[in-house]
Amino acid sequence: MKRTRVFLFCLVLAIPFVNSTVAQESQPSNLRQESKPSEPGQASAAAPTQEQVTDANIQLMREDIRSQRKKIVAANLPLTPTEATKFWPLYDQYIGETIKVNDARYSLIKGYMRNYDTMSEPQAGDYINRWLALDGDNAQLRLKYVSEFEKVISRKKTAMFFQIDRRLGMMIELQLASEVPLVKP
Repeated sequence: MKRTRVFLFCLVLAIPFVNSTVAQESQPSNLRQESKPSEPGQASAAAPTQEQVTDANIQLMREDIRSQRKKIVAANLPLTPTEATKFWPLYDQYIGETIKVNDARYSLIKGYMRNYDTMSEPQAGDYINRWLALDGDNAQLRLKYVSEFEKVISRKKTAMFFQIDRRLGMMIELQLASEVPLVKP
């Protein structure tokens, strides 16, 4: 248990560092700032906008989390071989539905990023209501899957899985919070 906490704590600390490093190295070439001096007669490439950089960072974070999520669950949820053959297909189904909710959240964030500094009062109210509705969608999805997971693993292991899943969700929320600026009053 202590090993799990240390692992998750280290992961939380590493994500911003890895993400910023990877973001710089992995940005599409049209977003990278080239350090080469331009040749005479060549126009220099325009610097990426803040929206493009933030969008690229959020997309990379989502890809990083998706690629590591299953590994984190596997490393921390003790499953017998019999349980594993039933658990992982259900897990993939659950994650597929989770991605749909998170895609809607990502779309909401992109719209917010375009308007946060000029947002009207009604837009601000709509934004927060939609954000909270997506939080509710995530909670409803977890509630829907509790009984499904309990059919293939014990209640204790189901509880443990959802603790891990929730922690991963909170890490994503924390990372998003660092990328998304506050509404300007």
